[in-house]
Amino acid sequence: MSFVIRPSLETDIPAIAAIYAHAVTHGTASFELEPPPEAEMARRRDDILKGGYPYLVAERDNDILGYAYAGAYRTRPAYRSTVEDSIYVAPSAQGQGIGRALLAALIERCEELEFRLMVAVIGDEDSHGSVALHRSLGFEPVGILRGIGYKHGRWLSTVLMQRPLGRGTAEPPPRPVV
Repeated sequence: MSFVIRPSLETDIPAIAAIYAHAVTHGTASFELEPPPEAEMARRRDDILKGGYPYLVAERDNDILGYAYAGAYRTRPAYRSTVEDSIYVAPSAQGQGIGRALLAALIERCEELEFRLMVAVIGDEDSHGSVALHRSLGFEPVGILRGIGYKHGRWLSTVLMQRPLGRGTAEPPPRPVV
């Protein structure tokens, strides 16, 4: 079954919020404990877009199957060429290549925007699927933060991975310090 990857729209927020709510409630990809309401998800999306970062969705037959976005890794100016990726796929769409297609499109868009490094902060070192997905698209593991969060009655670690974008760190960044 085919699907399209496209920029997110404001009208996608209910589906995005539902996908994220499931991830927060049942998973460890997010360290949030309570799902945020749709208005908060809309505000977060607006902040990503106002920052000049991409926010994508995967859609099939008017159904949102998943979403991905890149945002600032950290807010200090020296990090301006580094982004952090986030990917969430609806439970009914998992295992269909949606996450891979979203991440590949996100990488491509971030390279077009001349970002130089993408960081993945993967919640729970038992998230083997997410680690394998990132590795398959050129990410390398760079560390584990052990026991950094507590959720679902247990301590969770995060896996840090990174991938160069475009020209990587071969030359200074093109983005001016604001």
